[in-house]
Amino acid sequence: MDEFAQPLEQAQATCEAMQESGITLSAVWMRYFSFTGAAGEYEIDAYLNGSLELPAPERDLVAHAVNELIKELPPRRMAPYSPNGKKPTHGPDAKHDGAHDGTKGQPLGKSPDGSPDKK
Repeated sequence: MDEFAQPLEQAQATCEAMQESGITLSAVWMRYFSFTGAAGEYEIDAYLNGSLELPAPERDLVAHAVNELIKELPPRRMAPYSPNGKKPTHGPDAKHDGAHDGTKGQPLGKSPDGSPDKK
């Protein structure tokens, strides 16, 4: 788990995680409160926006609430493979996301010098 030296950094990272995941303040507060969190929804909002500093145990309860809500989200849709069902086994990382065609790690449509491929 990442540790943040400054409460503001922890609040910003927590807020970013919420935004990226589409989690609402109300959902976070309700989960936080269920963990015996002591701050109200307005205080949590102020904390996430950098207007109020919470004690470390309360900040960690907010982070825990956000992390649990993120874990409950459905997995993101993956790109399908061709009907033969074989995943690529070449390239620097066989688990890559398909952004490369496996030729010396160059992005699709780019020659080794970075210019557009003239195929």
